[in-house]
Amino acid sequence: MTSQIFDNISKMTLAMFARVTFYPSLFYNVFMERVSARQWYNRIDENVILGALPFRYMVPELLKKENIKGVVSMNEDYELWFLSNNAEQWKDVGVKFLQLPTTDIFESPNQEKLNNGVNFMNSFLTKESKIKDLSLSHSNNDTNEIGTVYVHCKAGRTRSATLVGCYLMMRNKWSPEQAVEHMRNCRPHILLHRAQWEALRLFHRDNVKGTKT
Repeated sequence: MTSQIFDNISKMTLAMFARVTFYPSLFYNVFMERVSARQWYNRIDENVILGALPFRYMVPELLKKENIKGVVSMNEDYELWFLSNNAEQWKDVGVKFLQLPTTDIFESPNQEKLNNGVNFMNSFLTKESKIKDLSLSHSNNDTNEIGTVYVHCKAGRTRSATLVGCYLMMRNKWSPEQAVEHMRNCRPHILLHRAQWEALRLFHRDNVKGTKT
């Protein structure tokens, strides 16, 4: 019981830290995008973009230039309140939206969220390129829309990169290392910690390892 209490306190403390640092770190990302080679978002393949929080003023460009048909947000609600579209606002511009809220900095998306995210992304692929492996069980997001999915968190470095890594492993039958190497070639400033690597390896073990190419 004592251990559980301390665990709950620790989670609350980490969640509060993530809230307090959200805007300072977001503005730091804006600064780095302007003064360095970092880009706000990067295309990972013909159907997926990995990026930072899509500000509302970016939406017309994303729709027209990038053919965005779906958005996956790894953000918690408070991260979307003032600067980015919520589900209804994306719906108003004809974009399907999936939110998989994950605490920033310290938490990795759990396996259920990763499965749901990959299935959502898969639903926007052409019939010929869809991932057909039946080990993914949460396939409730079928759509007739074919186009790009924008996957984001705050900076497009950790939470969202974990999900995109799982998608790449499933689609290409890659190892975690291959998926991360590809993402780094496309978006060099992704940042995965131990928790994210563990999530990738667990996803690979349960969904990719041993499947036929």
